[in-house]
Amino acid sequence: MKSDQKYLSQLSLQFPNIHAAAAEIINLSSVLNLPKGTEHFISDIHGEYASFQHVLRNASGSIAKKIEDEFGDELSDSEKRTLATLIYYPHEKLDLIEETSSRFDEWCRRALFLLIRVTRRTAFKYNRTKLKRALKPDYEYIIEELLTERAEVSDKEAYYNGIIDAIIQTNSAKSFIIVFCRLIQHLAIDRLHILGDIFDRGAKPHLVMDRLETYHSVDIQWGNHDIEWMGAACGSVLCMASVIRFSIKYGNLDTLEEGYGINLIPLMTFAMTEYKNDPCERFGVEKSEEDEDATLRKMHKAIAVLQLKLEGQLARRRPEFEMEKRAFLDKIDYEKGTVTIEGKVYPLTDAYFPTVNPSDPYALSEGEKKLCEKIYSAFRSNEKLQRHADFLYARGSMFRIYNGNLLYHGCIPLNRDGSFMSATIGGQTVSGKALCETLELWARKARYSRKKEEKEYGLDVMYFIWSNERSPLYGKDKMTTFERYFLDDSSVKTEVKNPYYALIEDERVVRHIFEEFGIDFETGHIINGHMPVRRTKGESPVHLGGKVIIIDGGFSAPYQKVTGIAGYTLVSDSRLLKIIAHEPFVSTEEAIRTEKDMRSAVEIIAHANGRLRVADTDRGREMQERIQDLNELIVAYKSGTIREHQM
Repeated sequence: MKSDQKYLSQLSLQFPNIHAAAAEIINLSSVLNLPKGTEHFISDIHGEYASFQHVLRNASGSIAKKIEDEFGDELSDSEKRTLATLIYYPHEKLDLIEETSSRFDEWCRRALFLLIRVTRRTAFKYNRTKLKRALKPDYEYIIEELLTERAEVSDKEAYYNGIIDAIIQTNSAKSFIIVFCRLIQHLAIDRLHILGDIFDRGAKPHLVMDRLETYHSVDIQWGNHDIEWMGAACGSVLCMASVIRFSIKYGNLDTLEEGYGINLIPLMTFAMTEYKNDPCERFGVEKSEEDEDATLRKMHKAIAVLQLKLEGQLARRRPEFEMEKRAFLDKIDYEKGTVTIEGKVYPLTDAYFPTVNPSDPYALSEGEKKLCEKIYSAFRSNEKLQRHADFLYARGSMFRIYNGNLLYHGCIPLNRDGSFMSATIGGQTVSGKALCETLELWARKARYSRKKEEKEYGLDVMYFIWSNERSPLYGKDKMTTFERYFLDDSSVKTEVKNPYYALIEDERVVRHIFEEFGIDFETGHIINGHMPVRRTKGESPVHLGGKVIIIDGGFSAPYQKVTGIAGYTLVSDSRLLKIIAHEPFVSTEEAIRTEKDMRSAVEIIAHANGRLRVADTDRGREMQERIQDLNELIVAYKSGTIREHQM
């Protein structure tokens, strides 16, 4: 309790007398009785910006439902679609309407009245203070007037018509329509939770990050792909190599070159020299043009071999990570073209390693050393990447407990018997919650520590988090990078899921996780992503009666053949917990032109016992503590312990 004299004295600076403290208590008490705000949970975006931003704009289908609830048969289906598209894409839709309508002012007048009604329906659970925060000061007064029922006005229709007339006559209609549309989008999602993997596979993670930077209320649980990029931004050359390899493999070099302006010419020059006559057939590239395919294959192999060398160095540098079994370059017979894995000899499908010294296979060649220096400089000096990394650190974490739910990206690593899998990090052997906390601590040291040894260890931990079997963000027994490139035997390419994914139907095990993190089993849920839910094979995102919910539904296009859908949103409002499965999104242009929305299917997971209020949330509990502190301040004022000040 923060009720000591020093704290109350500080509080008195903000609330200098009894009247001010009492007014704040009344304000907070009124908010506590409002319905709980709507939370949206999204995971595994993987750079699919168009789909992601549409889901935000349509609030996972909830805005269309509000339009339906508000207007019913009053509007035709076509009119409802037009209104919904206007709310999602106001700038673009207004331009189209203005080009084609001969009575644009009248169209705007009607649109404003419709938007006022949708906004009122969307804003009913918020007080004026929150509404004001969502508005620019220039529009605040007029918007508030249009949304507020004024009891003292006898002819309300004339009053509101007068305001709308003035908006039309001053050529301000488009501006106000856009403000209303943005306000509806803002109010429809009170809190956005991103459960990891913003990066890799899709082409525009930088645009997703730009959008999140300006979002009104968001937290991020890091995914393994996010950690890979964060490690690269912080200075891990190994993470940089992995980022580049993934970008080449999935045909997303535009993310690096155009999105972040990272120069890959040094890699191209190096690859064309060292692998000049090598067809690099095993190093295919998705979505590449035929005339550039040969160059990209060489770049792909060059960065893959460099990554394997750096992985081997890490394995030897950090034996506690137990990565030696994933280092293969020292297990190759370079004359015979074979590799020995766990005592078995396998033929290599590609035995051409011009930069590898068989007597010291993990040593970098002179060309590779110079390449690493240039890559390091490009990533570390990139202002936009560094800004995005800072945002991920500021808003992100390994896990989060929010309103009684436990959020994380991947899993809590388990042994087959359901016990927590342990790892040795920084000299400590940890598991469960402590493992997550320790890994996060070292990830932050990789960014912020001024001690050279701490920072270097933190950078190595970043790669551990990205790819190690004991990492909560990876959740598989191995990352088979080498095997997929150099072996044909499919049995050695399988990446087995951590037992967590089989044991989440075991109540004993799940209760153990709830207890470890201090979550109420009766009211709470575990929400994670990472593993695509294969609906085409009958898998469900909901486990153990809704106690565990996996929400990776395939935002990433390569996964949609497996999932059968194009992403999930989990929505928690004041009445329901529901999961929404999205159909594939074609394009923003198509959505605007045809007014075709992203179709979604809804599955109810849980009903609240009565309507949840702000008082039932984490924010509500903080407000109740604040009320208690303010009451104690009033007592101090009345007793004379603290003197009142003039306002």
